[in-house]
Formats: sequence, C-alpha cells, structure tokens
Amino acid sequence: MSIAIKVENLSKAYQLGQIGTGTISRDLERWYARIRKKEDPFLRIGEDNNQTSKSTSDIVWSLRDINFEIEQGDAVGIIGRNGAGKSTLLKILSKITSPTTGKITGHGRIASLLEVGTGFHPELSGRENIFLNGAILGMRKKEIARKLDEIVEFASIQRYLDTPVKRYSSGMYVRLAFAVAAHLESEILIVDEVLAVGDAEFQKKCLGKMNEVSKGEGRTVLFVSHNMQSINKLCNRSILLHHGNIAGYDVTSKIIDQYSSSDDKLQEIHLNNNYLSFLKIEQIDNFIRIHCHYKNCENFNTPFLGFTISDSYNNKLFGTNPKLQIPSKQIIKSSSGQIIADIHEPKLLAGTYNLSVWFGDGSSDYFEQENILSIDIIDMGTYDVHTTANENGPIIPKVIWNQVI
Repeated sequence: MSIAIKVENLSKAYQLGQIGTGTISRDLERWYARIRKKEDPFLRIGEDNNQTSKSTSDIVWSLRDINFEIEQGDAVGIIGRNGAGKSTLLKILSKITSPTTGKITGHGRIASLLEVGTGFHPELSGRENIFLNGAILGMRKKEIARKLDEIVEFASIQRYLDTPVKRYSSGMYVRLAFAVAAHLESEILIVDEVLAVGDAEFQKKCLGKMNEVSKGEGRTVLFVSHNMQSINKLCNRSILLHHGNIAGYDVTSKIIDQYSSSDDKLQEIHLNNNYLSFLKIEQIDNFIRIHCHYKNCENFNTPFLGFTISDSYNNKLFGTNPKLQIPSKQIIKSSSGQIIADIHEPKLLAGTYNLSVWFGDGSSDYFEQENILSIDIIDMGTYDVHTTANENGPIIPKVIWNQVI
C-alpha cells in the first residue's frame, strides 16, 4: 500500500502579541539567522499550547515534532481537546498555512472542508462556485460538469443553484461545500467538524459518503470530530493530539480508550481575581465535578457560586441559581475555602461543553465570566433526568453541594 501523506518533524509556532520580538536587536538576530538558513533562536524558548496555564513566553507551539504516515485509502480520525492542535494540523496539510519546521510529502490532490464557506466566493452562484472549486483542484470543465448533477442532488440545493451563495443559510452553505469536496476527484479528503452545522440527517448522510469515499473508492480521509461515535464508525485508525504533541496513533478503538482515560476529561485555570483563585471542571464516571477556590470573603454574607453548562454553539443546557437551590443549612460562612458542585445525571451526549460561572454574596457580583472552561465528554451513559425548564436552561441537574474550609 502506498503512502498518501508522510509528516516529518512538523512543528508550528505562533507569536503572541506583536509580530516582532519587541526589540530591534532581537529582530536583527532573527533576520541574521534567517539569511544564514539557521533556526529562529527565539523559537527554542517557546511553550506548548496549554491554554489553561500562565504564559512566560510570547512564542507558543501549536504543534511540535509531529511524525506520522497515512496509507492510501485509510480513514484517519484526529481527536483531542480544544487547543490540542487539530485544526492547525489540518490547515497545514491543506496548505492554508505553512509549518514553522518540518516537511510534508504525499501523493494526490487534496480537497478540504475546514470552515463554513472555505473556498467559496459569496458573490458567485452555487453553480459557479462548484466550477471554481473544481478548477482550483486542477480538474477540467468537462470533469466538473460530469459530477455536477451528483453534487447538486447530494446538497439538495436544486432550487438555489443559480443564486449567489451569500444568500445561503449556514446549513445550505455546508451542504454544498461538503458535496463539492466529497464528489470532485481528489485523492485526499480532509474534513473538520464543520459538519456539526448540518442537521442529524445530513450528518448521517455525510458519514455515509465519507465511508464510501474511503472504503469504496480507495481515497484517503482525515476527519476531526469530538463525536467519538462518528470517529469510531468511520475511521480505522486515529491520532490523539495533546498540547500539540502526538499522544497516540493506533487503531481507533484503542485511541478512543486512551482519550477517555486521559486528563482531557479535566480542565483547570488559575485566576488573578481578588476573590476567586482557582476553577476546575472534570468528568468523573457518571457525573461532572466543579471546584471553586475562593478567598478574601470576610465581608461576604455568604459565598455563592452559580454556573451554567452550554454546548459548543453557546446554547444553555442547564445551570443553577445557588440562592434558590442550596439549603441554608449547608452553607458555612468562611473567608476562604472551596466550593464543590457534583452534577449527577447530566445525560450529556459526546461533545464539547463550556462552563460559565458567577460568584458573589447574594447582593453583589464579584466575578462573572462566560465560557471560562470547557470539557470534552466521551460517554456519560444513560440516566434518568429532571426535565423541568427554568431560566438557566432546559434541564435542572441534580447537584450535590459541598463546602470545604
């Protein structure tokens, strides 16, 4: 079996803040290294892309020393939590951005679908964009015309084929974009989790098409998703990324097990707030635990923590109002301590969810931030839940509160 993609010592560094190093002498040093074809001296001191830690360097490695080979006809999943480097890797493979170090070799044309509308011109019609994308892939007009009916039927946009795509809904956009990428004759198909924009029926249709492309046509597929069921169904092998490094590359079932048992089920952050010093969210078996460390609350009537859990589109799923839901007998007034909220029976599907928090004393707000932490849910099982709606979301979770001084 021939190699479709070979990645050797691939790294990608980004500089935070200003484009330059901040001093003329450092910029000259970088320029002198570049003309001598030497490595950038300031990239050696960069940090891994851990979004929850404080930065001591303005150089961040989104990917670092990545090595792997993908055989022709393989369907490979790329998984990892937010910030692991998945989208950066796909952009480099798609030649949207270039690596800082390393090289990629391979065989075949690449069709990629990374963001809604990537490669589309908003002023052109759906028909014109199909021919434009085909031309970019190096296909002749006759080849594209031969595939046109299949693309239009798959995307279900017959009525709007000659309408400018700027008038398309996001669902129509992604349907057409996927149909073009999957049906035009490229040897490698790269798909980010942009498919989540479509409805459930279309997602199922897309997975079926990608399966056909890989197993039936022998084309190579790279697929990024937080949905482990989709990854397991489509991909025979998977890559696990962690802070820009490859943590595993093996049969998909083994990689999913590794991901499920990794610290990707936990995220934490240290705060500079006067009253909150630390927040953590983690998945433990069949419940989610939130830790909140507070301090300097001598003048508080009672320290309260409120939170909401939202999906990746910022739809609030459930939340709490501690002023209503915590019995007063469970409250211990203290100037510093830890509040722990255990969310039982959340009944969350596999995916990424965001935590928003509020902290105060009932009369004043001392800290409030949306989407401060996120957590990747692999499998929460099936549990009975309360389904009474309230202002914080459609589900009131069963929350057990504890306070440690």
